[in-house]
Amino acid sequence: MAGLKAGFVGVGKMGGSMAARLLKAGYEVTVFDPAATSVAALVAQGAKAAASPREVGDAAEIVLVSLPSPQILETAALGPDGIAGGKSVRILVDLSTTGARAAAAIAARLAESNIAMIDAPVSGGLKGARDGTLAVMASGQRTAFEKVQPVIENFGKIFYLGDVQGAAQTMKLANNLINACSLAISSEAIVMGVKAGLDPKVMLDVINTSTGRNSATQDKFPKAVLPRTFDFGFATGLLLKDVRLCLDEAEASGVPMVVGSAVRQLLSMTNQLQGPDSDFTCIVKTIEGWAHVEVGSTEGDANVDPSADS
Repeated sequence: MAGLKAGFVGVGKMGGSMAARLLKAGYEVTVFDPAATSVAALVAQGAKAAASPREVGDAAEIVLVSLPSPQILETAALGPDGIAGGKSVRILVDLSTTGARAAAAIAARLAESNIAMIDAPVSGGLKGARDGTLAVMASGQRTAFEKVQPVIENFGKIFYLGDVQGAAQTMKLANNLINACSLAISSEAIVMGVKAGLDPKVMLDVINTSTGRNSATQDKFPKAVLPRTFDFGFATGLLLKDVRLCLDEAEASGVPMVVGSAVRQLLSMTNQLQGPDSDFTCIVKTIEGWAHVEVGSTEGDANVDPSADS
């Protein structure tokens, strides 16, 4: 499939890394993004720049998108200058987190223009996007999936979840809810231990050898919280959007989300206090502020605000 023309709309941090992998694999890639610097970085690697999503649809049969919200996806796909107006596009691959209901609605409208849609949300962060080790959850028409499979295999391991439109979106939202919950509860537990005088590094060693281990204690805390870099690679605002989408989908299907609702509230507070562009590991900062304690800036060290009540 090397040499196939592919299009890519939305080439920010995640999308840009995935588009770069297609270029390295030998694909001819036409890209569009409102951020000129993001486009220029890929043009320097051999991509062709388009002036609109529609121009991307003119250039390629398969167009991939990585966009921050269902509303932006709808505009990019179906707007006056959208991908669906392109003369070449036949399959749109949505790598974003869109939600099942929005995915089904957009797919139905694309079908009116004889364009198939494959839901293919990804998980694994920026490192996974750069290294091609993402989990790619895919659903949609099988014949269309089989055609795009060699393309999206460049991004990581594919899990085909069937031909029901939106099934992959449901899977992605379930995964991200668990991701958010594990980070939130781990933050509360570690801050509680630090306030009581425990060494956070030792706490993590114990937890990761015990039943409390999870992705936050194994990866996020050691790599981004203990060293105080808060740079794991996913924005607070985006995780809040995903959790909100998940709870909206759950409510629509009659599934209660008691724990998820609490995590959404904590993320909303973090979004306000730390900003939507902050790394999602900054959720621990919100709890630290309430507890008047800080998980140490050096390995094995924890600092308590001396003016705070203990």
